[in-house]
Amino acid sequence: MTTPSIARGSALPATDAVAKKALRARLLAARRALPAAEKAAADAIICARILDWWQAHPVTSLGVYYPIRNEPDLLQAYNALNAQGVHLSLPNILGPDQGLEFLSWKPGEALIKDALGTSIPVDGKHTIPQALLIPCVGFNAGGFRLGYGGGFYDRTLAPVPRPLTIGIAYAAGQVDFIGAAHDIALDLMITEG
Repeated sequence: MTTPSIARGSALPATDAVAKKALRARLLAARRALPAAEKAAADAIICARILDWWQAHPVTSLGVYYPIRNEPDLLQAYNALNAQGVHLSLPNILGPDQGLEFLSWKPGEALIKDALGTSIPVDGKHTIPQALLIPCVGFNAGGFRLGYGGGFYDRTLAPVPRPLTIGIAYAAGQVDFIGAAHDIALDLMITEG
């Protein structure tokens, strides 16, 4: 799936913060421009691929995300995983220069917005997931993620050992950029493409 504003695999070598900010803005605009029917079809494919991955790697706890800013909506997969007994959790932003914590959550449970607009469980308990589904604004062929620029996932993944990481993005988000020294490559990328 491609959009007129940015094609899959387009060469936009971003090597510094200014270039990455511009690249991030272009990718977010392309994601916003995605027609609703195409987005829904892509989300269904991504959900199916997540369930296929889980069948091959049946983790019992999985950190997930609640979509913001036109991220892939994975509620269909979350419902299926929950029905299989997988313990889900959502990220909670602890502070501007900290990593994330994960709070237990089941689809349908009450959520509130934190200061940055992400949804967190009202009554979630701290958990340590075996694997994380991580939303990506963009990604490169090396598995490095371009996020929103806050560094929360980078700080979360810095300590060793770390959970298995699965990046989630639309295929049009694959672009060329050079990761920073603190960036950590994801273990796997799942897209609709």
